[in-house]
Amino acid sequence: MKAYDSLSVSTVLPDELAALRMLAKNLRWSWRPSAERLFAGIDERLWRACGRNPVVMLRSLPASRVAELAADGAFLARLRHEAENLAAYLQSDRWFHERTRATEDEATSVAYFSMEFGITESLPVYSGGLGVLAGDHLKSASDLGAPVIGIGLLYTYGYFSQTLSREGWQQEAYTEHPPTDLAVDPVLDAEGQQVHVALGFPDGRSLDIALWEAQVGSVPLLLLDTNLPTNPEDFRAITDRLYGGDAEHRIRQEIVLGIGGVRAVQAYAELRGRRQPTVFHLNEGHAGFSGIERIGQLMAEGETFDTALAIVRSSTVFTTHTPVPAGIDRFDAHLVQRYLGSSGGHTLVPEVPAARIMDLGAEDDPGRFNMAHLGLRLAQYANGVAKLHGVVSRGMFAKLYPGVEPEEVPIGSITNGVHIPSWTRPAMMPVIDAMNGGRDLATSNTWDDPDAVGAEELWRIRGELRAELVSRARDSVRASWKARGAQDAELGWVRDVLDPSRLTVGFARRVSTYKRLTLMLQDRERLARILNNPERPVQFVIAGKAHPADMGGKQLLQQLVAFADEAGVRDRIVFLPDYNVTIAKHLVAGSDVWLNNPVRPQEASGTSGMKAVMNGCLTFSISDGWWDEMADDSVGWTIPDTSGVDEHTRDALEAGALYDILEHEIAPLFYDRDERGLPVEWVEKVRRSIAIVGPKVAAERMVRDYVNDLYLPAGRSARIAADRVETRAFASWLGDVRAAWSSVRVESVAAAGPAPRTGESLRLSARVELGQLSTDDVLVEAIVGTPGEQGDLLGARIVQMSPASERPSEFLADVPLDAPGRLGYTVRVQPKHAFLQAPAELGLVRYPV
Repeated sequence: MKAYDSLSVSTVLPDELAALRMLAKNLRWSWRPSAERLFAGIDERLWRACGRNPVVMLRSLPASRVAELAADGAFLARLRHEAENLAAYLQSDRWFHERTRATEDEATSVAYFSMEFGITESLPVYSGGLGVLAGDHLKSASDLGAPVIGIGLLYTYGYFSQTLSREGWQQEAYTEHPPTDLAVDPVLDAEGQQVHVALGFPDGRSLDIALWEAQVGSVPLLLLDTNLPTNPEDFRAITDRLYGGDAEHRIRQEIVLGIGGVRAVQAYAELRGRRQPTVFHLNEGHAGFSGIERIGQLMAEGETFDTALAIVRSSTVFTTHTPVPAGIDRFDAHLVQRYLGSSGGHTLVPEVPAARIMDLGAEDDPGRFNMAHLGLRLAQYANGVAKLHGVVSRGMFAKLYPGVEPEEVPIGSITNGVHIPSWTRPAMMPVIDAMNGGRDLATSNTWDDPDAVGAEELWRIRGELRAELVSRARDSVRASWKARGAQDAELGWVRDVLDPSRLTVGFARRVSTYKRLTLMLQDRERLARILNNPERPVQFVIAGKAHPADMGGKQLLQQLVAFADEAGVRDRIVFLPDYNVTIAKHLVAGSDVWLNNPVRPQEASGTSGMKAVMNGCLTFSISDGWWDEMADDSVGWTIPDTSGVDEHTRDALEAGALYDILEHEIAPLFYDRDERGLPVEWVEKVRRSIAIVGPKVAAERMVRDYVNDLYLPAGRSARIAADRVETRAFASWLGDVRAAWSSVRVESVAAAGPAPRTGESLRLSARVELGQLSTDDVLVEAIVGTPGEQGDLLGARIVQMSPASERPSEFLADVPLDAPGRLGYTVRVQPKHAFLQAPAELGLVRYPV
């Protein structure tokens, strides 16, 4: 019998349960276990079926269950408690307010732009590490009370779901996610209409962008949506998929994020009566066009390009996450010119000269436009995401600062972190709380009591987490094989996959070649022997997605899956498809060891291992990313780096070291038990790892660092730049310095007096020709150190030189001498101005000829 017609039946919550919808629409439930348990307890099966999405679950509840809940006094008491807790959280003064109270810094407000945000899998606007990092940034900003607004895109299909073919090849599928299924609300104006912003494209068409808002605790996340009936079909598709499509699709997404994002956050702030953002944080180069929009707005007010650029730079923070040039967005210059230059009288930002835009994104290849270069040239504050990554970034972008030594390139570093409440399993939270002495985890710098939890209790919790992972892995393996076409009769072996008592190694991350998913397969026979060791068996649980266009990554994944399918090891090494936040939470908690073996130094940070630390999982890694600065034999194991040899030899050597450490150090320590069956030394290593490394890899520490080191200084710079008279003068000074710099010369350098001795000072003098500049325009420095074999100065010290009163072209410095030996010296000249954060940012340097 066929239906004549159909209609939708919706559930209406009575007043007694109205707070459920409020809780569902604030994503704080995703990092508050008691709130998540409240939703799960409504209907456990429906909760799982809805993908742990409270918005969908509440809409799907039958009336009978709604009536039961409304009459359940115990449930209503729990609901009331959660609602009151959220209200108190949102109204409370937290760290940022205490940090800035009664100072000008109170006025700082941050707009945080990112291509993706990984808050929870029920808001599918993320793909992997960059997005989860951005999500943790917003959550920690909320916990700290930092005034941040997130800006991203609302993707119709999000990122792909992953399955495997019978042969183990990755298969991608996309699912539509209508806004009605998500924890988002339309941003409404005073008349109750959804707020839109528009972009005028060069072809004369107007792009309509709708604004949605997700609430991440106290932090709003604005999401921009082009999938609207008012847009032509190609415009509707701009926000269809994350990291999908060709270069033109990608540049359109980045135009929407950057230019549309600035207009959106400004409209939102005005509508809500909030302060307009004073600091703009670009999380990677995807939002670089935001700076072009801001320059255009200032030029529309009558400012010159140079003045507008100086104002924008003063308040922009740029974070690079990319340690290799291939990972940077680079567009064909003609494509950028077509969208941001003038075409038939139309342009996205008509006030800004196209040639100046192209200069900001220029690189060595004149045919390419580099989004990282754009971000760096637009930002006075820039950072990598680990100390080593800062070093790599300074070398990688040194050409943007000609004449500047790589170590002085103005790119700092703030090491990434992970949000403690999100990634620490509930069973482990009491351990961390006890080690921390019950203090507020969001503001703790150290956890001072590692012995607060007994060894037996800690080992018991670790066993529970491992057993939970094994159970979920078995379910996942069975479901995966069913999806690959296997019959139930073939799958009896699945019930014995993994063992909750075995040493478990976790490995999960985006599958790209430099992360070396298959390094462990270099010697398959040896790996199989380690897995099947009768006394000290090892098991691996692996997850990760390859980008749909990355055939190299897909091949590595297929090789790993094919090995895991083999009868001799398939119960000891498993691959879990469709890696997401929920799988990650169980994997980082249930593993005993977290393996990370990228090609050094191509891992910018690597936050998956940080999540593992929070759960008592030990680190086993190449000295790369965050581990490079925290590597310590007492809290983990380091695979020796063999940089400098050819690729094949490197992989063979590092794989051999991986096997050796796993077989001869890690496994014996795990299986060495006392009379109680307790691996005492192992548990002590876990305890040290949590207590020592945990506070260092917390996103709460990370956000405090961003506030102290970047946001507040950028806010102060923005307030200074708000004095347009001073900023115009600075822009004019910049032009004068650049025009006059070719005439600046260090004509001579001399050491005065008799041969120096230790305990005395060496007087250095330099004659400097300044041309049209004055001594107030320049910083003259003496640099002294030990001369190396190639003539470079080792252990260099920098001493500022002062102009001689009687001869302004002569500069003098007295250099204290402490150690005997050879002494080398030179002099350099750089521009100097109070508006410059670092002299090196202009890339204007003069040394003696």
